[in-house]
Amino acid sequence: MPKKRSGGGLSPTQQAAKFLGVSVLAGALLAGIALPAFGALGLAAKGSVESFDELPANLKTPPLSQRTTILDAAGGQIATVYSRDRTVVDLKNISPYMQKAIIAIEDSRFYEHGAVDPKGVLRALNQNVQSSGVSQGASTLTQQLVKNVAVEEAGDDPTKVAQATQQTIGRKIKELKYAIQLEEELSKKKILENYLNITFFGEQAYGVEAASQRYFSTHAKDLALPQAALLAGLVQSPSFYDPVSHPQAATERRNTVLKRMAEVGDISATEAATAQKAPLGLKVKEPKNGCITAAKGASFFCKYVERVFLSDPVFGKTKEERAKIWNRGGLTIRTTLQPQAQKSVQDSLKDHVYKSDKVAAATTLVEPGTGKILGMGQSKPYGYGKNETEYNYSVSSSMGGSNYGFPTGSTFKPFVAAAALEEGRPVNQQYSSPYQMEYPSPVQTCDNKPWVNNNGEKLENESESEKGPYQLKKAMELSVNTYFVQMISDIGLCPVVKMTDALHVVQGNGDKLPEVPAIALGSKGISPLTMATAYAAFASRGMYCTPIAIESITQKVGDQQKSLEVPKSTCSRAMSEKTADTVNTLLSGVVDSGTGQQAGLSGRANAGKTGTTDSRKNAWFVGYTPNLAGAVWVGSATQKVEMTDITIGGVYHAQVYGGDTPGPIWRDAMTGALSGKEAPPFNLVNIPNPPSKDRGDGDKNDDGNNGDGNGNGNNGGNDGGFLTGLLTNGGSSNGGNNSNNGGTFFQGQTNGNGNGGGRG
Repeated sequence: MPKKRSGGGLSPTQQAAKFLGVSVLAGALLAGIALPAFGALGLAAKGSVESFDELPANLKTPPLSQRTTILDAAGGQIATVYSRDRTVVDLKNISPYMQKAIIAIEDSRFYEHGAVDPKGVLRALNQNVQSSGVSQGASTLTQQLVKNVAVEEAGDDPTKVAQATQQTIGRKIKELKYAIQLEEELSKKKILENYLNITFFGEQAYGVEAASQRYFSTHAKDLALPQAALLAGLVQSPSFYDPVSHPQAATERRNTVLKRMAEVGDISATEAATAQKAPLGLKVKEPKNGCITAAKGASFFCKYVERVFLSDPVFGKTKEERAKIWNRGGLTIRTTLQPQAQKSVQDSLKDHVYKSDKVAAATTLVEPGTGKILGMGQSKPYGYGKNETEYNYSVSSSMGGSNYGFPTGSTFKPFVAAAALEEGRPVNQQYSSPYQMEYPSPVQTCDNKPWVNNNGEKLENESESEKGPYQLKKAMELSVNTYFVQMISDIGLCPVVKMTDALHVVQGNGDKLPEVPAIALGSKGISPLTMATAYAAFASRGMYCTPIAIESITQKVGDQQKSLEVPKSTCSRAMSEKTADTVNTLLSGVVDSGTGQQAGLSGRANAGKTGTTDSRKNAWFVGYTPNLAGAVWVGSATQKVEMTDITIGGVYHAQVYGGDTPGPIWRDAMTGALSGKEAPPFNLVNIPNPPSKDRGDGDKNDDGNNGDGNGNGNNGGNDGGFLTGLLTNGGSSNGGNNSNNGGTFFQGQTNGNGNGGGRG
């Protein structure tokens, strides 16, 4: 129970009447306001008391906003974020020098009076009369606390802040009543503790603990006498007496505090004189607020955590409720970010792509079976300067990513294969897979309105030597375009949609994938996080788990810590174990002898798929082991850079392929992340090799100049989306024929049809 005080033996109304009567009849000062004449009140004392009694009885005391600390999975600090940098501490953890200094300079009779100090009023009145102005106020620490509470409640709303600090009689009367209430309910020590925790000390520091850290890099409990006097002096005018900007003014103000401490008997004259000669002794710690200051290259992950908090209903029913909790702070958020994995991601990106390169790279690592995001980074750092960005290329637009995600190319083909296997197609399914063909027509859709190739559009494979017949294993290894288009024609579009729905594969803007054959070749933009979590379902034998970034949250409320509910990963079966095992076998072949050989890991089971899109604007590698999945994207966020005749990370590329640029990034990131970890095997199935053909395998690279036929069918679609535009517009004549412009911002999608088709 809080200690009760009598307020000097008078009831609240009597005390207010006594004070107001004295002040009004004196015609001068009311709780720190100089009144030049009696008529300025416009009220008799009796009327003032009646108005006083009509005020609400209870002060609304908001929880003090504090800094929030974001930790990695091992408990290491990633970043601190706050609307107000404050760490609330108990009075016992505040230096006695600090307690005495603030009382001496702000309210030397604090322990002797109630909510109002009549002697202080008369002293201030006398001083103001002599100076013909307002040179001194008479607000007690309790009244100042009430005003600071009002400011805290106002938050960052400038209108509310102005109302909380306006110099009006009405506000001062309200302040007085609430001060009396606090004196009735709280002990003097608790009032002092609250005051020292709420007060602004300048340099973005709220409360004495944050101020001690900011100016002296020490804790409030360890403040020496000169340090305490300096901080106490700041309260009157934090900007004017700022020791960083105005050391001389700060020194003079500190010495004034020391002199006052000696006058009231808190220290001796000798102690004061010695402290006055001491240097300021600043050891300034720069404010580090926000994800931009995050360690371990985790700025983008940090912002993702913030977005999760502000968007997930588990933290509040409305956006406003969630924002209020976030801004109040005092949270300790332990995330899923694994330090070893995050370091490996950043090291790999740094080794392979320079931040000054024309293109960027993004990598995301996810744990199969749990959905935990273990690593997330990109080559262009978080910031607002040259070669920096605030956009997180790994995530969807709603979470701070690009407008549409990025076309995935042939990394989409495993979804088609999984859908076919779930439909009962045999693992040795064979199609004629010619070098060039028209899109098969009609193709069944979910709404029984078949897609029809009204314009006879064609697509091609990588090279003329790449022609069937092919069975699934070889078609996957070589990423044969015509094979997978024939497969999607055979099973229809609905099974593919059903599979991608089960894997939560949506476009980067949140829209569902369109029911058109071109999706088999990765023409639509998808985020790396979406791709990594989808492939993680293959690794976990068909169980899809939604991605999560937060393990736990505790919130400091007063002296207590309470746990908050956090979002949980939801796991569901996306496909049978047999289908997943078969896909794992197929994609193991891609890294063993197919287009992804440069990405292959040593000494552990691994699988994956390459992808490159039209005009080589995007290159991908998405892969996994049984215990880790990851996606790597390389390209231009604006979709205006064609990765031909280009140098990336100091390495020249005549043409960029999914295997030769994203592949090695994935390999190195995964190798470091898995170092020292177990190496479990896949549950592989037996897929007999078909009879060999007397022909070469052609170019084993993932991509070629054709892609998915989304150009003119001859040179890889320099018109960027011509065929896909025709397909998705049901025969439109222009079909998105300006893809080289890449849209107006990030990955442009002409008419929403997706301008980047997938090559092998």
